[in-house]
Amino acid sequence: MDIEARIKRRQRRDGEPRLLVDYDSLSPVAHIDDPVNCGPVLERLLDYLDPVFDGHLPPNAYVYGPKGSGKSAVVTALFDRLVRVSSVNNAAIHTTTRVQATFAPRFVYVDARETTSAFAFYHAVLDALVDESVPKQGIKTEALQSRLKATLDGPKTGAIVAVDHLEEPGTLDGETFVDLCAGLPSKVSWLAIGRSSPDETVLTDYTASEIQFEPYQSQVLIDVLMTRASAAGSQRTLDHRLARDIAEWADGDAHDALAALFGAADEAARNRHQSITAADTAAGIAAVPRPCVSLGRVFALPENRQQVLHELLALRPDQQESVQATSQHIAKSVDLSAATVKRILYELAEDGITRRVTAERVDRKGRPPSRLEPQFPTVVFERLFAAR
Repeated sequence: MDIEARIKRRQRRDGEPRLLVDYDSLSPVAHIDDPVNCGPVLERLLDYLDPVFDGHLPPNAYVYGPKGSGKSAVVTALFDRLVRVSSVNNAAIHTTTRVQATFAPRFVYVDARETTSAFAFYHAVLDALVDESVPKQGIKTEALQSRLKATLDGPKTGAIVAVDHLEEPGTLDGETFVDLCAGLPSKVSWLAIGRSSPDETVLTDYTASEIQFEPYQSQVLIDVLMTRASAAGSQRTLDHRLARDIAEWADGDAHDALAALFGAADEAARNRHQSITAADTAAGIAAVPRPCVSLGRVFALPENRQQVLHELLALRPDQQESVQATSQHIAKSVDLSAATVKRILYELAEDGITRRVTAERVDRKGRPPSRLEPQFPTVVFERLFAAR
């Protein structure tokens, strides 16, 4: 966090000693410019990109690892930095020890959670390559492909496209992605990012190298938590012992660890504590389901589905005795029919965003009703949803 943001945070004080929380700094879906302790895997990514520094495109590659291992954080930080470096005077990337190359590649990051069609995919790539806004209506997919080819038609241009969250529920599968890449200009290399091991995906049939992300080691995850907590409040916000408790519980998953820290900070703020306590930490951990769906998936849902989830969390237990009853109560607060809400709820359950839990019936007659349990960190979702 920069100096100006830190000053503004302290200006919000009203004279009472209390915990100061900048929730953006704790958000599991927010990535910082310089990820903590990611040197070894960053070097492997730079090894993959090394041909760029000699004026050539690298081959296709596959980045993989479990949820919360830092894949998105590191790749987005690296590509953001490369975009800034290569955009200075439209210069090629070079070092002081190498002759400056005449090749000036472009770096593009695409989130497969938000690009689930051919049109959306080509639009996202083109939009990142040109300065002017690319229209989303009144243009055909083939026109986008033609313009992409024209944009990269020069002898000194090319692009490396990183596509994140492939092969997750609701995103592009491997074969579809490969087909879409076949429609890109020849001077494009791609970096696919997913969770499947190399022998479980078709993506590695089209790559020359694989880069693995391991779960965070406990001490590294503690450093991540302490860094984020310091940015959100102060160095006294989180005790190192409590950070260790969260890290050990999260078992290498930075997403779940940050969600628990977010919940702990929220609990501490509501109770007007001056720092996060052990009880706050326990509450934060308890608010994160295991297994836990990434909040990035939840916030990539269409707005009406996010609204349905928001209303679901606001219902009392007696209003959720069945999916039918839940749908009727939610429909009173949204601009959707009860039937549409019911369909959305079933789809969310099928995608794993929620889980259907069968309720016990006292009379034992008929089909037992079911209720829905969120499979994502609800405290974090509600705070960020309200902020949006």
